[in-house]
Amino acid sequence: MALYSDFFDSMGLRDWCDAGTTGGPQTMADLLARTHSGEASEASQIVFPSLDVLHSACSVIPRTRDFTAGLEHYFLSVKDPVKSVLGPLTQPLSWALQGALDLVHDLPWWLLVLTLIVIVQLAAKRVRITVFTALVFAILAFIDHLEPALQTLAIILVCTFICVLVGVPIGIMMSRSSRLERLAIPVLDMLQTLPTFVYLIPLIFLFSVTEPKLYGIAIILYAIVPAIRLTNLGIRLVDKDVLEAADAFGMTARQKLIRVEFPLALPNIMAGVNQTIMMSLSMVVIASLVSAPGLGALVLRGINKLELGVGLVAGLGIVLLAIMLDRVSKAALERINKSHKA
Repeated sequence: MALYSDFFDSMGLRDWCDAGTTGGPQTMADLLARTHSGEASEASQIVFPSLDVLHSACSVIPRTRDFTAGLEHYFLSVKDPVKSVLGPLTQPLSWALQGALDLVHDLPWWLLVLTLIVIVQLAAKRVRITVFTALVFAILAFIDHLEPALQTLAIILVCTFICVLVGVPIGIMMSRSSRLERLAIPVLDMLQTLPTFVYLIPLIFLFSVTEPKLYGIAIILYAIVPAIRLTNLGIRLVDKDVLEAADAFGMTARQKLIRVEFPLALPNIMAGVNQTIMMSLSMVVIASLVSAPGLGALVLRGINKLELGVGLVAGLGIVLLAIMLDRVSKAALERINKSHKA
C-alpha cells in the first residue's frame, strides 16, 4: 500500500485522508499488515487500486463493503416511497394475472382447450398447426400436466399482451426520435443482459411474495425488449419512397403511421412478439422462485426435492409449449407476410 500512500502524500491529501481516523488499525488486514511490515517489499508488488486497497492508503475512501452497504441502505430508504408509487400502478397486473389463473381453475378443461384450439386456427389458418396444438394438449393431459400447462400459458399470454401494449408504443416513439433511441438503447441492453435472478432482488423488497405482480413484473421486464427493438427497427426500415408518396398525397403524421408505416412494419413487429413469447416462457422457471404457479413450480420442486422424474417431465411440458407457441406465432407471421405481398 506504500505506493498509494506515497501518491496521496505527494498530492498533499494526507490531512484529508486521515480526517476522522484514530490512528489505530481499522481492520484485521491492517493489523496483519503492520505485524508483517518489513517482511516483504510492497514496492515490488503493484496491487490493483481497488476500493479496499485505496482505503488502506487513505481511510476517507470507502471500502467495497461500505459501498455495497451504502447501496443497500439507499434502496431501503427509498423503498417505501417507490412502493407507494409502484403499488397502485402495478395492481392491475396482479388482477389480470390472478383473473387469468382463476379462469383456468374455474372453467372446464375441455372448454379452455377448445377455445385455444379455435384461436390457433383463426390465427394460423393451418390445419396441421391446429392438429399439432391439439396433440400437445392431449400429451399434457395424458401425463396429468394439463392444468399446470394452462396456468403457464395464462401467465405468458397476460405478460405478452402487456409487453405488446407497452412495448409497441415505446418502439414507435423511438422510431420518431433518434435522441430517445440513443437514451433507450443502453436501458434495453441492460434489461436484455441482466442475469434473470437479478430482476427478482429489488422486486422481493418491494412486493409480497404472494402477489402475482412480483413475477409478472420480472417476466415483463425481461421479455419486453424484443417488442420495443423490432417495432423501432420495422418502422425505421419502411421504404423512404413510400413515405414520400404518402407525403405527396397529403397524409398527416398519424395517417402515415396507421395506414403506411405500421402495416409495412407489421412483419417485424410480429417477429418481436414471437421473441417476447419465447422470452416470457424462458422466465417461467425463474418466476416460480417467487410463487409463480404452473410447470415452472414443478421443475423447481424436482430440483428442491431431487425428484428427477417430476423435474424432467415438467421441463418436457415447457418444451412442448415453447414449440407450440413458436409454430403458431410463425404461422401467423407467414400469413401476414403473404397478405402484404398479395
